Formats: sequence, C-alpha cells, structure tokens
Amino acid sequence: MTNPFLSPWTTAFDIPPFADISDADFKPAFEAGLAEGRAGIKAIAENPDAPTFENTIEAMETCEELLSKVLGVFYGIAGADSNDVREGLQRDFGPILADYSSEITANTALFERVDALWQARDTLDLTDEQMRVLMLTRRSFVRSGAQLEGDDIARMAKIKSRLSTLGTTFSQNLLGDESAWFMELTEADLEGLPEFVVDAMRASGASKDLSGPCLTTSRSLFVPFLQFSPRRDLREAVFHAWKSRGSRGGETDNRDNAAEILKLREERAKLLGYESFATFKLETEMAKTPQAVRDLLMQVWEPAKTAAEKDGAILEEMLHADGYTGPLEAWDWRYYSEKRRKIEHDLDEAELKPYLQLDRMIEAAFACATRLFNLEFEPLDATLYHEDVRGWNVTRDGEHLAVFIGDYFARASKRSGAWCTAMRSQKKLGGDTKPIVLNVCNFAKATGDKPNLLSYDDARTLFHEFGHALHQMLSNVTFESISGTSVARDFVELPSQLYEHWLEVPEVLEEFATHADTGEAMPADMLKRLLDAQTYDQGYTTVGYVASALTDLNFHDGDAPADPMQSQAQTLDQLGMPKATTMFHEAPHFQHVFAGDGYSCGYYSYMWSEVMDADAFDAFKEAGAFDAGTAARLEEHILSAGGSADPEVLYTAFRGRMPGPEAMLKGRGLA
Repeated sequence: MTNPFLSPWTTAFDIPPFADISDADFKPAFEAGLAEGRAGIKAIAENPDAPTFENTIEAMETCEELLSKVLGVFYGIAGADSNDVREGLQRDFGPILADYSSEITANTALFERVDALWQARDTLDLTDEQMRVLMLTRRSFVRSGAQLEGDDIARMAKIKSRLSTLGTTFSQNLLGDESAWFMELTEADLEGLPEFVVDAMRASGASKDLSGPCLTTSRSLFVPFLQFSPRRDLREAVFHAWKSRGSRGGETDNRDNAAEILKLREERAKLLGYESFATFKLETEMAKTPQAVRDLLMQVWEPAKTAAEKDGAILEEMLHADGYTGPLEAWDWRYYSEKRRKIEHDLDEAELKPYLQLDRMIEAAFACATRLFNLEFEPLDATLYHEDVRGWNVTRDGEHLAVFIGDYFARASKRSGAWCTAMRSQKKLGGDTKPIVLNVCNFAKATGDKPNLLSYDDARTLFHEFGHALHQMLSNVTFESISGTSVARDFVELPSQLYEHWLEVPEVLEEFATHADTGEAMPADMLKRLLDAQTYDQGYTTVGYVASALTDLNFHDGDAPADPMQSQAQTLDQLGMPKATTMFHEAPHFQHVFAGDGYSCGYYSYMWSEVMDADAFDAFKEAGAFDAGTAARLEEHILSAGGSADPEVLYTAFRGRMPGPEAMLKGRGLA
C-alpha cells in the first residue's frame, strides 16, 4: 500500500488523510523526508555558483517540505493522542533530528555561503522581510555552534542529541504518571460535590472501565474536587498525587533527568562563550538579560505576596471555624477560597457553570474573530485523528484562509495542559500555503447527551489558545521560518493573552453565556458579579506563577544546580513563599522548562507578554472593544506579521510606544 505521505493529498484543503495514515507510515516517511532534506542541503552547500539569497536562503527554506509534512502531522497528534508506538517513535525521532540539525550547522561550506550573504547584505537589495530572514538564519547557525572548532563541534552535537532524548523522556514519564494514578471513589466520597463534578468523576471512571466514579490528576477533575469536596482527607490525597507527579521513584521519576538537562544546557551555553544558559537564552528575547526578567518578576512579587498572606489569614480563620486546628494547608486553599468567593461575591461556580457551555464558548470565540477580523467558520465534514476532534474551514470574504481543528476533551492518551500547534504553517514561498492550526485542551467530557460545561478558567483557556490560533491563521508572510508564532518567546503570548480579554466584554457573555437547560442568558446581576470578581484570589494565583518563573530563572542563571529540588526549595525560602500557596509547576513536572527548549528560562514570558496585552487591550477600551481600525492595526502589525520584524518594532507600530507594567498590575488587582 502506498505511504500517504509520499503521494499528493486529495483531501479538502490538503487536510492530512488521517483515515489512511497508520503508525507504520511515519518512520519510512520520516526517513524519506530526512533523505530529501540532506540531499537538498548538500546541493545548496556544494552549489558552484556564487551564493545568492535565492540559491541559498530560499533554497534552505524549501528543501525540507516532505520532512515538515511528516513532522507536522506526527507531532500534532503525538501529544494529543499518544500510544506505545507513537511514544517509541518520539524517542527515536528526537535524537535523529538533533543529529540532523547538528549536521546542518556544522556544514562549513553551507555556513560560509550564509555568512557571505550577511557580510554583503547592504549590497543585495533585499526587502525588509528578506533581510530579517537572512539575519535570523545566520544567527541560528552561530547560536547552534557553526563557529565552533575541533572537539567542541562533536561535543555540541552530543549535547543536542542527549537533550532531545531527555526532553522526550521527561514528557513521557509525566504522561505515564498522570495516566497511572487514579483514585476510585464511593458514593459517600461524592458528598458535597456539585452535579457537574460528580458527572465528570463518573465519566472518568467509565473511561477507565471502572464500575464507579474515579478521580485523576487531570486539571479538569482535581481542581473542582479541591474546590468543592468537604473531605479534607481526600483533598490531601489528590493534592499529593498531583504534586508528586514525576517524583514518585522508579522509571518515571524525572528528578535526575531535570538535573542532567540543566547541566547540559549550562555546558552548551559555555561552549558558545556565554556565562550561563540564562544569558544565552535571553539574548534573543525581548527581555535580553536575566536581570530584566528578575526586575519585572520581583516588581510583581511583593504586592502579590502581601495579598496572598492577607487572604491566607482569612481562609485559615474559616478552617478553624470548621473545627480544624493547625495551619491552613495547600489542599485547603481552593476549598475555602471557593466558599469565600460565594460569600463575598455571591458567586457559586456550580450555579455559574451551566451558563458556560463548551459549544457556546467556541461560538463566542469565533464570533469575536468575525467582528474583529471578518472571519467566518464553517464546520468541516472530515475524518480527523480522533472521534472527539472537530474541524472548521476559516474564510474571509469567501476566500479560504485556514483550517482550524479543535481537540477539547481530556483523555488518558493526551498530555496535560493546553496548547496550540500548526500541522502546516502559512507561507507564500513556492506557492500560497494556507495553515492547518490545532488547539488542544483538557476539558472534562460529559456523559451521555449532557452538555459539556466549562469553568470560567476553562473558558479563558479556550480563548487563550484561540488567540494563538489567530496568530497562525492570520499570518501573512513569505517565509515559513517567520510565520505565525515563530516569534520571540516573550512576545508569543501577547496575541493569546490579549484575546482572553474579549471573554470579559459584557456583550459577549450576554449573548453566549446561556443556560444549558433553559437557554436563558446569564442574569445581569450574575454577569456583574462574575466580572467584578475577576481580580479575586489574584494574590494566590500570582504567587504561584511568579514563584515558578523565578525558580525557572534560578535554574539557569549561574551554575546549574546539582539538585534541582534543592534549588527550588532555596528559591521559595528566599522569596518567603506564603504558607498554603503552591507553585504552578515543580521541577519534576515542569514541562514548559524540561520537556523541550521552548520555554526553558522562559516561563516568565507569560508575564512579560501580559504587560503588553493589558496595554494593548486598553487601546480597544479607548476606541471600543470591536473597533475596526484598532483591530486592523492589530492584524497588520502583530497577528499577520509573524517574526518579520523585532517585537519592539511590531508592538510600537501597533500602539505607538512600549508599555510599562501599570496596566498589568491594575488588571490583576495588585496596583
């Protein structure tokens, strides 16, 4: 049978023919893609003609099309619908790709062609976009070790290969821990839980072929359980299960992996002449230096810590009023915070949740994109990689713009969290290629014909990931290497976090927050209470985030710690972490930092981007939430521009200036 990757696709919009693709197809297609890529690179490096932008840079941009085609599909589904075969392929592909990358950057003849173009750049009559791609290409070579000599070349290749293996192992260990742990619950254990939580527990049990409900460490299950269960013993048990992911001993323990990753990153940076991995990594980000990151985080830490300590004292009084002695613990915070929210804001999530139906929130995200950018979304009748996954044809003025795929429900084969990826990125070089963009979330799936309900945080996550999707779908550049979200890490979260704000626009909730049973709109007083409570518990939330970001920074700023857990403890001790608050991510399950290089020494970027997103939404507040002119500037200078210019240039073109942190602090209620 013909390998689907090796033949043209005849599907609508060239969507991958998932029904025809088997796991057995990936490896031979991958090997064919590598062979094609190697042949292309060899031809470029050995070209007897003098280097030109077209025969070198553009040729490099187009010589790996088959490999990109295979990997776009494979990695698109590997994290969302894993199995033993795909996990094995991930372990195999990672070091092979790292070696392939090292081959390219160590190709002296190839780098000489790129460098020659860079040295002659002022004579080449390049467009701004071409100049940007040339600069980024050369910089990538240099930062990958193209100017290394002797034994350092081989050592750098070994470091990259080992880091790839360790990152894959880290992620798969965590998925294994999350899949393996569950707690069967009796009917008595469900006491005090709202119906939507009970339904989710029953659905979880059914998915594991159990006769009754069960609790897992999926965020869509353990968070509402911590919020609503009066059973302090069970809250403690699930909290410890969540906290101990990746550190339970045995084959899935990630502590040694994390230590080795940090040591290799330090060695990599020093081979390239940097004093630490932090200085290496941040050089190309908006922040530029570790001190700039630290300054921002510490500016937020003190008011967040003060707020958390004040809130913690109130919650501890509530704990004591329930007859418990001793201090408030981490497994108590969400339970008493939910009670306090109901008292102070008259807001009960069990009452709120029926108004936040998944399908209606998807409609809301689409409707905002329609009003802002004139996009239309038509459901696709296509076979995708899982029965729960849905697709839409995205158009503007009748013209196809992108395919959007949504994969929203938690399952054992899916890694935790939420993310956006492109199975195919937008580009114009070699033809007008339209993107195929995937949003992945982990919402609880309802049983039977019951509607799927979201928490407000879930709805915010949906809007966040759709903001990333818009960055991919509205991309309008020539070169794939700067397409969509191919931007600085501390700029990439701007479109996603900015889009969250439209969930807070009253007219959006008035239209789309309708009751699952009655169809009635959310009552005006409930809507007001919901929006008034947006800064509630921000001390706890901000402390958890900033502690994680500073821990990540300290892992990489200076000598790599031999024991990441000890380094983490020292960071929290130096900060004076308020009791009963918790980090968002501890080292053994900190996927942002250890499952790959993307967010390594970069977890701060959410807050760096938040400084911009708060200021950017102020522009819409000033002109109107759906002001056409402001939306057009946002698309022109940020959403469509990809990495075609420095982030500071793009943001300044949109807003007229760079922002300070005041709007961000105000938005968190910490001003």
